[in-house]
Amino acid sequence: MERLPFDQLGLSPEILRAVAKLGFEEASPIQTAVIPVALTGRDLVGQSATGSGKTAAFAIPAIERIDAHLKAVQALILCPTRELAVQVAEETGRLAFFRRGIREVPIYGGQSYDRQFRALEAGAQIVIGTPGRVLDHLARGTLRFDALRIVVLDEADRMLDMGFREDIERILAAAPATRQMLCFSATMPRPIQELIQRFSRDPAWVRIDAVAREAPQVEQTYVEVDRRSKLEALTRLIDVHDFRFGIIFCGTKVMVDDLDEHLHARGYAVDRLHGDLSQAQRDRVMGRFRERKFEFLIATDVAARGLDVDELEVVFNFDLPNDAEDYTHRIGRTGRAGRKGCAFTFVSGREIYRLQAMMRAARLDLHRGRVPSLDEVEEARTNVFFERIRATLEARDFKPHDRMIDRLLDQGYSSTDICSALIHLLRVGAAPEPPAPGRGSGAAPQGGSAEAGAEPPAAKSKPARSPAPVVAGESTEAPEAAPSEPAERPARTGREAGMTTLFLNVGRKQLVQVADVVGKIAGVTRLPAGVVGAIDLHQRHTLVDVAEEHAELILRKLTGVRMKGTALAPVRATPGKGGAGAS
Repeated sequence: MERLPFDQLGLSPEILRAVAKLGFEEASPIQTAVIPVALTGRDLVGQSATGSGKTAAFAIPAIERIDAHLKAVQALILCPTRELAVQVAEETGRLAFFRRGIREVPIYGGQSYDRQFRALEAGAQIVIGTPGRVLDHLARGTLRFDALRIVVLDEADRMLDMGFREDIERILAAAPATRQMLCFSATMPRPIQELIQRFSRDPAWVRIDAVAREAPQVEQTYVEVDRRSKLEALTRLIDVHDFRFGIIFCGTKVMVDDLDEHLHARGYAVDRLHGDLSQAQRDRVMGRFRERKFEFLIATDVAARGLDVDELEVVFNFDLPNDAEDYTHRIGRTGRAGRKGCAFTFVSGREIYRLQAMMRAARLDLHRGRVPSLDEVEEARTNVFFERIRATLEARDFKPHDRMIDRLLDQGYSSTDICSALIHLLRVGAAPEPPAPGRGSGAAPQGGSAEAGAEPPAAKSKPARSPAPVVAGESTEAPEAAPSEPAERPARTGREAGMTTLFLNVGRKQLVQVADVVGKIAGVTRLPAGVVGAIDLHQRHTLVDVAEEHAELILRKLTGVRMKGTALAPVRATPGKGGAGAS
């Protein structure tokens, strides 16, 4: 099924700006087929499954046909339920964001009449409503069709199943004969065909068949979670199941970039793939992913099309795909060659209805899951750490330290206390030789396609995950008094060779922690772990050692980036009496 970029569909610059702001890369098949025809003013019948992107397919032509200077109802969109009406109104508002003067209003039963009266009197041009309430407003005279240009029937088969046929016929009969009609339905029973024949004029027919592929080796789970909690749910599932190699699918480029930054800040080894990257950048990212130089690829459907990677453990649908075909394409990337794979899909709010529609249409077998608790996450981490110790003991892959152990035993410490102390030091990261940087290690995570230096080792050995360690140089001083000069920038002495010290205008007062500093540098620069050295946290500022060769890049990338609500203004710290100015 053909998909075209939105800029090839004959849309106005305002709509293209709105689409770009939402982060969509190209139109779905139903949008590609419907929008050019609908823009000509011809009646149209579209048959496609729920969740195929129909809303934008009819909302964009409706917005394009609106005269923003005319304060009268020019577009009517009928929906079967109040939930769908609200959803369509929200998406229409986002698509019309840059069309000044255009207003939309949802009208449905159960909502205050006064609010609807005020919106209609104010001159809303697009009305999205349920048939019963629309007919009610027509009878009251608060809704007039004098300037109506386009009528849309969304999910017409559901409206007829719910007994709205007579209401729809009365509404269409009251509309001007010259109006355009767009009818969308997943099925075409005889009553809908009769409705189309009676109220449309030589309509174009567009049919998009849902094509779903079976993925029998994939264990499919959906998790209902609030949109703001998706990141936490994702990281808990990764940690509980100890996933180390997978793909995270997002709906837009904006979401890919946002999630990439957040996961980097949390210490996960990730990289991104979307349409704004050049082909050379895509090839480089995919080459590193196939070599398992990082753990999770965050991608859009468009960028990941044709992607072929073996041994994927998991696929996450961070955003719900448009249709069943996209869903099966996504999850089919795991569970290959007889191996068992996992797929997790996050749904929030009304998205559960879209998912259920896809499950019915394509006979998908998903079971409901839940977000692991913090106790379960901690237990899983403990189990992983235990298995790592056991495997090391069985393989005898360690250097004996009998002399040190004997010294501790001679001082009266028991063997169990010695082991407990060592495990404690390892798990908090304060051991003299901390484990290799990785998830939650407090060092910059590996991955990224920018000016990265040496490549990290392959991630196949599954190093243990541990909480953020105490970074060398972290200050334990008491809170400082307010400085007499706001530009206090003391420099650290005794830094490592090849390192320079940067001053950051945030500190403990902003609740900044070492992991925040390391994660932010890694997230915005994509540099390897070795560029970050000692970090000193103070009450109102932070000093961080970075590799001299990357200092200017870090300064440039961090400037203006917000940390804990404060815009960063990093500078080099220079020696001075009681604090020095920036170089």
